[in-house]
Amino acid sequence: MTDTKKVLLAGASGVLGRHIAEALTRTGHTVIGLGRGASADVRADLMNRDQLLRAVDGLKIDTVVHAATALRDAPMRHKDMFATDDLRMTGTRHLMEAARAVGARRVIAESMVFGYGYRDFGDHVITEDADLFGPAGDAAVERHLEGMRVKERLVLGAEGIEGVALRFGLFYGAGGTEALVEMLRKRKIPAVADRGRVLPWVDLADAGRAVALAVEGGRAGQAYNIVDDTPTGFGAHVRAVAEAFGAPKPLTVPAWMMRPFPYAHRMVMTSMRVSNAKARAELGWAPSHAGCAEALRALAGR
Repeated sequence: MTDTKKVLLAGASGVLGRHIAEALTRTGHTVIGLGRGASADVRADLMNRDQLLRAVDGLKIDTVVHAATALRDAPMRHKDMFATDDLRMTGTRHLMEAARAVGARRVIAESMVFGYGYRDFGDHVITEDADLFGPAGDAAVERHLEGMRVKERLVLGAEGIEGVALRFGLFYGAGGTEALVEMLRKRKIPAVADRGRVLPWVDLADAGRAVALAVEGGRAGQAYNIVDDTPTGFGAHVRAVAEAFGAPKPLTVPAWMMRPFPYAHRMVMTSMRVSNAKARAELGWAPSHAGCAEALRALAGR
């Protein structure tokens, strides 16, 4: 680190936000949490432009991190994502105004690998040069893609600000996996049959560390895939959690049984292999474990 920086962190109270704050603090930065809750250093709703601009008035900030979502539980239906879609579009526009108001040099945006599409990519390994946000063929899915599309465009294309987007895989780890463990112990969640489908994953602590590295490094206007080295099917991940934490082995069910939950069904029917080579080369980031099975065993041991 060359010097201490003040970082305004939107979404500081969320699971990912807490890992980001820890990683930033550990590397010497001063974190100022932005959110709606009483614990926030700066209290404001990103959807309320005037309130947000009043809240940041007088602050001098080097970097803004946008990790805010409207999710409290795992999304099961498309409507569960709508508030987060709106936050990615309208909230990001307001936050970029606030970034200019506080004199921010750099903005780091949380994005997701699902921006490449909710479909089966087969054996193709996706890099950041892939056609992002291609046609979805589904109005509900298109709404989610539009949210990610607008968020990245506002951040990466901002004039006079160094914008960087981090495209994360599915999250697991401390603060996130515990809820899944509890569901497994109560036999409330099955393992969907993957049938060769795989998804990219990332430990929350590794994700937080990637943000801290992006505050200092990474090229302006660039996106980076932040995923571990071993894509794993959703069902295989659930079984790995059960094995690592000694929970009852879940029942394996066919994917069509997820159809009453259309967002979750679309997600588990997606299959993608995503490269993290660019993040390794340019950010100096690497996952702490090759894959989620190894990382989950380490988490359970702690």
